[in-house]
Amino acid sequence: MILANKWEDYKIIDMADGQKLEKWGNITLSRPDPQIIWKNKSFPKEWEKAYAVYKRSNKGGGNWEYKKQLPKNWQIKYKDLVFNIKPMGFKHTGLFPEQAVNWDWMREKIKKAKREISVLNLFAYTGGATCAVLAENASVCHVDSSKGMVSWAKENAQSSNLADRKVRFIVDDVFKFVNREIRRGNKYDAIIMDPPSYGRGTNGEVWQFESNIYELVDLCLKVLSDDPIFFLINSYTTGISSTVLADILNLTISKKYNGKIDAGEIGLPMQNSKLVLPCGIYGRWEK
Repeated sequence: MILANKWEDYKIIDMADGQKLEKWGNITLSRPDPQIIWKNKSFPKEWEKAYAVYKRSNKGGGNWEYKKQLPKNWQIKYKDLVFNIKPMGFKHTGLFPEQAVNWDWMREKIKKAKREISVLNLFAYTGGATCAVLAENASVCHVDSSKGMVSWAKENAQSSNLADRKVRFIVDDVFKFVNREIRRGNKYDAIIMDPPSYGRGTNGEVWQFESNIYELVDLCLKVLSDDPIFFLINSYTTGISSTVLADILNLTISKKYNGKIDAGEIGLPMQNSKLVLPCGIYGRWEK
């Protein structure tokens, strides 16, 4: 497991009884996480500091319970990147802090390339990875089916002083977009994808990880340049092993390009503790 342990503005303070207590800048939130199956709190008094608690409903979904006055939105930093945070309808805040390990990895690969790298970021959400690679002067095509998430990504690029870099923000279904890029003959030196377990495209297209991930990776082979530097798949889909992601990359990317494949878990450490929260899996091919 690789740990996102270089944060200053984000911390897990405690974990217990299906909830994680996190500090986002100066704001403390309590949010559910299915991996936290133990009952005992390590720091019981800290839980009283939560501004808001997201509680799941027995009927599905859930809602925020506000304990203190919460800003409508606020900012946190990761190194030279600035992200806009706000509580969303389904427990999220607009950022997955464990992805910092992938941001650092991608930035290092782009630095080592010593040339301008073109990046395709699929299921790009609020643009954490987009901002990371823009910071290394890569050119980026950011694709997500949600207009709201793409607008949020633009805000993050602006906050990180990256809005003037080479970036295209596209609201589209990823399959339709990649097929259009194939017809146009456009190529990319690196591809990032962070697909949901289940989702819908701009016109109601259904995405299901298990059914569609192999087809998408195979399709993306047709938009890779002659000299790509990396291909990253990230997943939160329950029941899928990181070895499956490595297998997919071996069956697709490795058949055309020489390089190495790495796969595993990503985690977030809890402060003042030996505990680690597992936060999904990754599969990476690199030159």
